[in-house]
Amino acid sequence: MESVKITNAQKAILQLKEVSVSYTPGKYAVKKVTTDIYPHTITAIMGPSGCGKSTLLRAINRMHDLYAHISTTGEIILKGKNVLEMDPMEVRRMAGMVFQQPNPFPTMSIYDNVLAGYTLNGIRLNRKEKDEIVEQSLQSVALWDEVKDVMSKRGSFLSGGQQQRLCIARTLALKPELLLMDEPTSALDPISTNKVEELLLELKQKFTIIIVTHNMSQAARISDNSMFMYLGELIEHGNTTQMFTKPQQKRTEEYLTGVFG
Repeated sequence: MESVKITNAQKAILQLKEVSVSYTPGKYAVKKVTTDIYPHTITAIMGPSGCGKSTLLRAINRMHDLYAHISTTGEIILKGKNVLEMDPMEVRRMAGMVFQQPNPFPTMSIYDNVLAGYTLNGIRLNRKEKDEIVEQSLQSVALWDEVKDVMSKRGSFLSGGQQQRLCIARTLALKPELLLMDEPTSALDPISTNKVEELLLELKQKFTIIIVTHNMSQAARISDNSMFMYLGELIEHGNTTQMFTKPQQKRTEEYLTGVFG
């Protein structure tokens, strides 16, 4: 299909060029997606189940490398470098992932959970550096005041919403360029969801965020731009308010008005 672009005076931080992902030869979960993502924005990826949203998101930080049968083609350019030609560990430091279910490491303390990325990457830090990173990361997700006196307790001791914010803090600790979020609030109650949404609006001042969501009202509340995918293809990408009020494509309009989905 045609390249789908949005206009923005800034230079794109992420460019997807003809990106396709297949789980079996000749069958595509994502088909030739081409678009740009701009700095300090929240981009929501919407679409019905099985349309390729999460598959596309995971391609950006090379998650599919973990499975030999998955093939990713095209170009994914992050800050001028093709992700598909980089060391996967470097990619995952630049593009951190937060998943649907909060997944703090169950045997690690809250403190060690925040530093897990450094530990797994073999990056050595002194105690002062560790303390600063932990405090800064937990402050950035508004969790520091809630956990500063129980840092030695396991991450699983926290509530679901706190666990998800801990996972976001763990991702932020490595100072990524991109935050990739795969339905990060779908397992949370409304109050925790609201906290995470408010957090994302603050975090976009420092980071660029791409969020997969089934929740159209969430996309409308927090995203600057939205991508609508259907059967593996990117149908439309544009300003969220504009897309929700005047979609350019008939399939987008049908999805947004509940004709299918």
